[in-house]
Amino acid sequence: MAYDKFNILNTSAVPLNIDNVDTDQIIPARFLKATERKGFGENLFKDWRYNPDDTTIDSFPLNNKIYNGKILVAGKNFGCGSSREHAVWAIYDYGFRAVVSSFFADIFKNNCLNIGVLPVQVSEEFLIDIFFQIDTDPKSNFEINLEIQEFKIIETGKSEKFNISSYKKSNMSNGFDDIDYLINKKQEISKFANNSPY
Repeated sequence: MAYDKFNILNTSAVPLNIDNVDTDQIIPARFLKATERKGFGENLFKDWRYNPDDTTIDSFPLNNKIYNGKILVAGKNFGCGSSREHAVWAIYDYGFRAVVSSFFADIFKNNCLNIGVLPVQVSEEFLIDIFFQIDTDPKSNFEINLEIQEFKIIETGKSEKFNISSYKKSNMSNGFDDIDYLINKKQEISKFANNSPY
């Protein structure tokens, strides 16, 4: 299994109300030398979380102890810039299982779906509601139901549907990446190959 199965996620959220966050800000280029998906979480937003002397920047949301949870709520156009998978590895390794935004860069969105982080794209109006709820109560709970493709603000009951392809939805539900999917279909593929006249 490539990553954790995703079905229903009920958790609080960490707000990052900044637009146009690119992948170099998510994981700076100097941390891209590793080839395994390990240890990236500690360098997530490294230059925003820490000063040059490695002391923490307390005002940054990930360093603020009033925020926690497995959902990162981000501003518009999250994940723009270069197509590095390491950005999503860092998000996953840090402990986030979903990122919410009103717009994602396409390559970043696809990387999320291949690595086990659910990208939930909502309307700009609903994103404002989510940020407002977190500002009102940082311990607010949110529910992401992959089966019915719905994001809900538990305290208010407000919800919105989100889109995901049936293929990626199935993979997320099973914890599969593309290779796992093919391995799971091995018997069917072999049967088809054996029955092929060519």
